[in-house]
Amino acid sequence: MSDARSPGLGPVPVYGGLALGVTAVSAAAVIIRLADAPALAVASYRLGIAAVLLLPLGLAIDRSRLLALSGREMLLMGASALCLAFHFAFWIASLSHTSVASSVVIVTANPIMVAIAAHVLLRESLTRLTAAGIGLGLAGGVVIAVGDWDLGDRRLYGDGLALLGAAGVAGYYIIGRDLRRSMPVLAYVAPVYGLAAVMLLTTSGVGGVALAGFSSETYLYLTLLALVPQLLGHSSLNWALGHLPATLVAVAVMAEPVGATVLAWAVLDQTPPVTAVAGGALILVGVYLALRSQRRTPPLPRR
Repeated sequence: MSDARSPGLGPVPVYGGLALGVTAVSAAAVIIRLADAPALAVASYRLGIAAVLLLPLGLAIDRSRLLALSGREMLLMGASALCLAFHFAFWIASLSHTSVASSVVIVTANPIMVAIAAHVLLRESLTRLTAAGIGLGLAGGVVIAVGDWDLGDRRLYGDGLALLGAAGVAGYYIIGRDLRRSMPVLAYVAPVYGLAAVMLLTTSGVGGVALAGFSSETYLYLTLLALVPQLLGHSSLNWALGHLPATLVAVAVMAEPVGATVLAWAVLDQTPPVTAVAGGALILVGVYLALRSQRRTPPLPRR
């Protein structure tokens, strides 16, 4: 699979696919708020429906690659699925305890975590500018938390859940960057979505979470969530990971709060608090500074 700068595939389709993914995932938070179902049920349906649709395609198109998976690749795919399940379980739960703006801003601060993980695991340099950006981003999170503290412990609890969701998706991006350099997108996403769905369904069953008996409107929103943010959005982002470093993909997803906040304002009549706007601005500036030098670093050699 070629790099974004290779003659085989120019930057327009690569960045176009990335933009499509970011646009699609921006609708997730609002759709989740409209679906009247427990957080684990929402996450299970989101990944379950996506996996049911993708697994037959993956087996039909990339069967030989799936049968040739190495032990290392299977282990990493299991870890990626665990990170994705962890991300959705905590982030979707956060939307019931804090505002869409605060939740999405915090969870999309994950590039800070990606930068740290890339430094530790991939031996990428951590410059003073990167360290300063991380500090500024953390300060933005504190501003959001202080504002939500005034609105009650429930909002602060939601912010904490969103932060855990950010940690999960950071691991998902780092592992995806590694695997997608040598794997077709369907061979990667189909098993990962399926494994993550099984993990969430098992957790729901053990925890006694209701998985049925919802309204027809809720089932419609759950299906829409699987089709747009997951199949179209996350799959486009995973496709981009085969051509771009994880840090660049994570940086692009920082645009998600803009779309999510506008949709929440229009659909849910949820005006973002001033602290969410101010804290979000600090986080975005911090992430930009943290990744400024990394954006100039070429992708690791493909294996």
